[in-house]
Amino acid sequence: MQIAKTRTRLKPKTAMILAAGLGKRMRPITSTMPKPLIEVRGRALIDYGLDALARNGVETVVVNVHYMADLMRAHLRKRRDMEIVVSDETDMLLDSGGGIVKALPEFGTDPFYVLNADTFWIDGYRDNLDLLAELWDSARMDVSLLIAEMRHSTGYDGNGDFVMDPTGRLSRVPERVVSPFIYAGGAILKPELFEGMKAERFSLNRIFDRAIEAERLYGVRLDGVWITVGTPSAIPLAEAAFLASAAA
Repeated sequence: MQIAKTRTRLKPKTAMILAAGLGKRMRPITSTMPKPLIEVRGRALIDYGLDALARNGVETVVVNVHYMADLMRAHLRKRRDMEIVVSDETDMLLDSGGGIVKALPEFGTDPFYVLNADTFWIDGYRDNLDLLAELWDSARMDVSLLIAEMRHSTGYDGNGDFVMDPTGRLSRVPERVVSPFIYAGGAILKPELFEGMKAERFSLNRIFDRAIEAERLYGVRLDGVWITVGTPSAIPLAEAAFLASAAA
């Protein structure tokens, strides 16, 4: 009799929120505050991500800061539901990949969450970080991404980021092709992906592309509504999405 193998359920206890960008497209609002502190429905953008991590039992969150770092530090000190480690990039902005490399000692050896500070979601029937953790299978994947569909998104005007096969494996969208699948700014990554890399400016897309080449980049569809706040005009769209969700 053959006994089926079961994989261990992953629940990351550490995370990083990428919050060091300049927020140029959000001007003039970002003339007086960093983008992660812009409010939607009276709540700072970064707090939506921190709330989601807290609900999923994350204990330590690294937040990188650069622009108006003192305001970011003051805001983050208000959180009491998790340990927040500030990764200071005031001397040099490292982009998403380099920022993770600098913070790597905080994550230990287990996979960790990565969230963008300016994107979040309204959960549907399932908690989306829980869905992302449920997808994880270290034997098959190095990176798992939360993937939104355009028809359930606000504030996005691109051509999509990935193509997804029936198993959930992801590849890049070919040129002159439109895909309904958008990277929703939530991921789980293995820390060993960054071993030997320097804390210098580079995009996380470099890591995604390496995982694609190895056929080890997977995604799960977001349940609910995905929201990105990239320009001032996206704020009322985000608030309208909350109203529509509450009325549904």
